[in-house]
Amino acid sequence: MIALLKKEMFNDRARQVLSYVPTAIFPAIIFPAIFLDDTGLIQIEDNPKILAAVIAMIIGIMTKNILATIFSGLASYWFLIFVV
Repeated sequence: MIALLKKEMFNDRARQVLSYVPTAIFPAIIFPAIFLDDTGLIQIEDNPKILAAVIAMIIGIMTKNILATIFSGLASYWFLIFVV
């Protein structure tokens, strides 16, 4: 619904508050994918997704490149699953 509205319809304060929405939603999407197992329990031990996420974060911070971040995360996750 908000996508159908024009930017000019919001005052500066509303635009400032709405600018934080993607930052607030992203962790809510990522956390379950990394930390929860199939039954919905938090899995910390023997979880290759956590290490792959850390590697992707490091690459993302160092390169500031979204493609390098995605590929490094995928490659490290697949390496940890299939090789290690």
